[in-house]
Amino acid sequence: MEQVSMHGDTVVTKSDKMAKKAAVSALVGSTVEYYDFTLFATASALIFGPVFFAPLGEVGGLLASFGTFGVAYVARPLGALLFGSLGDKLGRRNTLMWVLLLMGAATFLIGCLPAYGTIGIAAPILLVLLRLAQGLSAGGEQAGANSLSVEHAPDGKRGLYASWTMQGTSLGTLIGSLAFIAITSLPKDVLLGGAWRIPFLAAGPLMLVALWIRRQVAETQAFAELQGEPEKAAAVPVAEVFRHHLPALLRVVGCSLLAVSGSAINVFGLSYATKTVGVQANVYLMLGIGIGVLGLVAQPLWARLSDKVGRRPVFAGSMLGAAVGIFVFFAALSTGNVLLFAPALIAMMLVATGANAVGASFYTEMFPTSVRYTGAALGTQLGFIVAGFAPAIMISLQRPGANGWVPVAAFAAACMVIAALSAWSAKETAKVELNDLGQKAVA
Repeated sequence: MEQVSMHGDTVVTKSDKMAKKAAVSALVGSTVEYYDFTLFATASALIFGPVFFAPLGEVGGLLASFGTFGVAYVARPLGALLFGSLGDKLGRRNTLMWVLLLMGAATFLIGCLPAYGTIGIAAPILLVLLRLAQGLSAGGEQAGANSLSVEHAPDGKRGLYASWTMQGTSLGTLIGSLAFIAITSLPKDVLLGGAWRIPFLAAGPLMLVALWIRRQVAETQAFAELQGEPEKAAAVPVAEVFRHHLPALLRVVGCSLLAVSGSAINVFGLSYATKTVGVQANVYLMLGIGIGVLGLVAQPLWARLSDKVGRRPVFAGSMLGAAVGIFVFFAALSTGNVLLFAPALIAMMLVATGANAVGASFYTEMFPTSVRYTGAALGTQLGFIVAGFAPAIMISLQRPGANGWVPVAAFAAACMVIAALSAWSAKETAKVELNDLGQKAVA
């Protein structure tokens, strides 16, 4: 069944076919975003210190590199404000085109940057500026893709269709990890001399493919109907969010602390494994690939479960399980025995994917159509600030000795418990009609 209407000169469609196109668009956009994210995260731990911050020494360069990684998370709320407002005023689809273009271009240009030894202080300055551009883009990608998917989704399947955004995060992480595994096996002088640039340069073609796919998606019927009723539209979406939806915003901020688990594993964990424990980087990255593949299988199952039993129990249960699992993982990792820490890591991340998959629909459903993009984008990106600086925080919390990881695990677990409590404090949204979201919900 297909319903077609007009929004100005734009055709908007409500159909199963368009719902699938929106889900695929969310998948590829998120894949590009997290491919870029994984490249920068991995390069922060292994590459950027000696290439862009050489005068600071090994430890200082690593801290500066992790600080640059975190800079994007400061820009993300600004991107959420900018692109969220544009998405709620001008439409989800066109805004997402600009978001994707900015992310892909910034990542490609990072691959073109000369090293510190070539242009001096200009190198890290340009790296920071491009990282800020990545942050602005990331601030608008997931919330917009989730809004597009949720508003196009068939009844009773919003969780499943929105989860394709998170499928993209797993796929992007997988591709990014594969790219770095291929080059980390090279001699160190070849790697630092320029081979590291290849995965960043590949972001350009990936972006062009994703843009072509995203062009095939129509604007949503829910947004078009809102434009036909100007009295229901928000004049200033961010003001509307703070005035009438502040509790929902704060819940999304709290829930978004789930991202600290990813920072603990993918960034700090890689550094701890290679520099403290002595695990080979390609071994750890191979585990990331395995987790990415398993995530692609597990996330739709978690999302479908949330369509049946509700968002709250799946999200909260996932975070509480991961909070326990982070201690088990780091205890196993500290032994350096891959046969111990690999199963612990896989189990913990499979549990954590539950919240990751469900958050895509859950955050989006906490807001009405008029501020859906802005509310979900701003809430997630404010929470992600903590995740962005988590690797630097964890480095400072780490103590000498075999149990030096304990304060790090405690910090990560505390963030995940806060995420669980934030989710449980929300009202259930899985069975609420699309037009009623953010206005009333079933307790």
